[in-house]
Amino acid sequence: MTTVPAPHDATRKEAPVPTEPALSSESVPSTAEGGRPGPAAGLPALVAWHAERAPHALAVADGDATLTYGQLAGAARALAGQLQRHGVRPGDAVALLMPRSARTVVAQLALWWAGAVCVPLDPAHPRARTEALIEDAGVTLTVGDGKLLDAVAPAGATLVLPDAPLSAAWPDDEPGAGEPPADRSLPDAAPAPAAESAPDAAAFIMFTSGSTGRPKGVALAHRAIAELVTDPGYLTLTSRDRVLFHSPMTFDASTFEVWAALANGAAVVVCTVERPSFEDLAQQAERHGVTVAFFTTALFHQLAVRRSRIFAPLRTVVVGGEALAAHHAGEVLRAFPWLELVNGYGPTETTTFATAHRVTPADCAGQVPIGRPIAGATAHVLDEDGRPVPDGERGELWVGGSRLALGYSGRPELTAERFTTHPEWGRLYRTGDVVSRRPDGILDFHGRTDDQVKVRGFRIEPGEVEHALREQPEVADAAVTVQRPSPDDARLIAFVVAAPGPVPRAEALRDRLAAVLPGPLVPDELTVVDDLPLTPSGKVDRRALTDLLLADTAGAPAGPLTPLEQAVADLWSRSLGREVTRADADFLTLGGHSLLALVVTDDLREELGVELSLADFFTAPTVADQAALVERALLAAHPEPRPHAPENTDDN
Repeated sequence: MTTVPAPHDATRKEAPVPTEPALSSESVPSTAEGGRPGPAAGLPALVAWHAERAPHALAVADGDATLTYGQLAGAARALAGQLQRHGVRPGDAVALLMPRSARTVVAQLALWWAGAVCVPLDPAHPRARTEALIEDAGVTLTVGDGKLLDAVAPAGATLVLPDAPLSAAWPDDEPGAGEPPADRSLPDAAPAPAAESAPDAAAFIMFTSGSTGRPKGVALAHRAIAELVTDPGYLTLTSRDRVLFHSPMTFDASTFEVWAALANGAAVVVCTVERPSFEDLAQQAERHGVTVAFFTTALFHQLAVRRSRIFAPLRTVVVGGEALAAHHAGEVLRAFPWLELVNGYGPTETTTFATAHRVTPADCAGQVPIGRPIAGATAHVLDEDGRPVPDGERGELWVGGSRLALGYSGRPELTAERFTTHPEWGRLYRTGDVVSRRPDGILDFHGRTDDQVKVRGFRIEPGEVEHALREQPEVADAAVTVQRPSPDDARLIAFVVAAPGPVPRAEALRDRLAAVLPGPLVPDELTVVDDLPLTPSGKVDRRALTDLLLADTAGAPAGPLTPLEQAVADLWSRSLGREVTRADADFLTLGGHSLLALVVTDDLREELGVELSLADFFTAPTVADQAALVERALLAAHPEPRPHAPENTDDN
């Protein structure tokens, strides 16, 4: 990995300083036309303005339930008052643990109105992971769903939210509110009251993968989020739009999905299915008239391959997380020519998106660019010595501007390492991404300077997974890399050197990792090897690791498959890109993952007429199990007719 020197080295006299030192975007003004608050006022002020101006306009749709802007503001203010009476003070880090719903939107807004920093937690994460994030963020209170709080039992104070906190009235004796901690003085019980946060105060702490085995909590400021989503010039978004909210709360894309809508008077459409299928997403879009949606690049590729009908009601699609395949982008634009397709780029440290590009059919003839900086961001392409590189040459991308994160929560040394202050360009974040700049200022993406990878839109530091593997007593060493069996599939592969003693079982190791790591960080395949290949400099040779993959784990046929087993095996083979021939073949062991499971469940629906949820899919991990599940579903949908009773022919 190359090292860029500190700013005073990067700007020594012999380093050329260009007349236009960086790509930059126009900053959003502090006050919008019509008296609307500008980004500096923050998102709560924007929501309040829309609630006053159009109180009956739709703000949130959640299944059959809806919230107008007036109801949203009233419910959030009432909950903010309850939080303050529970002892929440400005600047407190408050964790939010609840399923994705309209209540989630109310709770996030209420936390900000109470002056708190929202720390979203994923209900699907292992308990140990959730506990570690709560500790690292310095959480003083955890609020959310009662059942989830009981399951996690987080340390410190908790507050159970009612099942439907969607009215403006929230009585002081609300059941389940719990008693405030005795060691905290409570404010007067007067109605809530907006503890306005400073523009540069933290709004969210969102965690990303860490190379040392410890996740990093990225603190995002109110101003940065508001500037990203207020009157976004990189896409079309009006008060008449409806934006789909289907990402996990812990994924920074959810920030765009919720607050891009609410900052502009549009509506949020909540997908409440925990792990939505392709069909679930399409039905949500059609039922609620969704016009704007974000998809991870991997999900977009799968939807593009299937020419999903979800694109039909949409006007704008934002894609991000990995390199966008030109042929998939082209196919979608040809099939849905009215669609505005935006390729977004940006690590969490730059507040979701730092650059964006509206993709045209002409872009699809080559590499799709990541575009120019947006909404107050700046972009600098530097060489190994920290000097600007000429157009067309590759360098590391450093991002500046007003939307940089405040830093890493509780980790000042890491913050100082990744965020530096440049005398000419201000505060910069070193992305570790390799880019080049075209003569017209548009950026192309070329990969990483380090080992960080993206798998299905999730940012993964292999070191975090390797650390978790080395913690296992049967493991002497480990290395993790990414395999791409096809352009539309990426799999996290772990290679393990066994410690003296019994050879570890891959399934057992994966199960133990699943107890401490979130799903995307659990390797899709795990292979035991004698040793790890090294480069001449003594580092793990990750390119050579792919040569160590063992023979197809599906193995030789163990006997003929039944017709239903063969149908399931054929669908698996098509999805996994490898032949599946055994009834006892396991989907996860063969490298399957949640996105490929979505592909299989959609194929089962289209080709066999069977509706399987992802939860059902993963309860039947083998070909035989899944064939039995399919058979039961088919019998339930098409029961055999009951035989008629014989007619009575007795003449007497």
